[in-house]
Amino acid sequence: MLDRPRPRPSGIFELDDQQLIERVAPRRPDAVWAFIERFDPDRALERLVELDVSAVCRHSSHYPERVRQLTDAPRVVFCTGRADRFAELAARPAATLVGTRKPTPYGSEVALALGRGLTAAGITVVSGLALGIDALVHRGALERGAEPIAVLARGPEVAYPARHHGLYRRIREAGVVISELPPGTPPFRWCFPARNRIMAALGAITVVVEAADPSGTLITAEFAQQLGRTVGAVPGPITSRVASGANQLLHDGAATIRCTEDILDEMFGVGQGPDGKPRATEPPPALTLEPRLRAVLDGVERGETAGQIAGRTKMSPGAVRAALGELELEGLIVPGAVGWYQRAVSG
Repeated sequence: MLDRPRPRPSGIFELDDQQLIERVAPRRPDAVWAFIERFDPDRALERLVELDVSAVCRHSSHYPERVRQLTDAPRVVFCTGRADRFAELAARPAATLVGTRKPTPYGSEVALALGRGLTAAGITVVSGLALGIDALVHRGALERGAEPIAVLARGPEVAYPARHHGLYRRIREAGVVISELPPGTPPFRWCFPARNRIMAALGAITVVVEAADPSGTLITAEFAQQLGRTVGAVPGPITSRVASGANQLLHDGAATIRCTEDILDEMFGVGQGPDGKPRATEPPPALTLEPRLRAVLDGVERGETAGQIAGRTKMSPGAVRAALGELELEGLIVPGAVGWYQRAVSG
């Protein structure tokens, strides 16, 4: 899927049983037909009830219209909890946020801030519960009482990866976990790019926080473009490989995302909120700081250490440390490497 310029397969899920078997299992058709004949729909439904999972078919009124717009829309979407709850969340304004599994401290801070900010603005946050950016976005959203949607590349009844069991449980309690794969299905490699198309469909905008080039994250952006959705990217250092994919998207015309407001502007228009009314604006906290804190924050933004800040401002080391603590409590800076701080990202 990631090799270039090899064409990526599409339309697999539009095929009927005979065509699908001929395409994906030409050497073992008898085994596949035997599996289909053994399938017991009544037992499968009983199993869904036991797991508190609902099956939403394409003909159901609970099937999300955004997902239906896919050329190869899943015939069934499995969701934790009630189908009407899934339909309610999927009908709200939503943004899909994705990124690398190995983010930088900068990318991690951005992901958390965007998750918090979008939730505060009333936007449903969609991501994939993967390591790195996906999980951080969900964590940030849950900090603000979100009702997020997580899309898995395996059956929806089990956390994946397993280390995210606690996060999975919180998302399941507050929002919904979905998959086109039935319970008991393990994650195969092909499941991940297939999952990405559903994530792209659910969001009015897909935002790439950090991503190398090539990467699975960029597949999500590609699906979003095919659907006519807005694609945005967070700028990163031009020397960073982990930001190369996001920077390439920006070079190719993606929307520049610096904060939550940029996402809202792309979704609703400049200065507008989900309700169509002008968004309330407040002066950035940094503009209201007293002079000593402003001087220390300036030093952090310049990349100075506490000692360098003390030397430039003529403040005592103790006073600089106290000011750094106050700025951290205000959410304006976050610890970086030993002895260093960096500017926090505004949600």
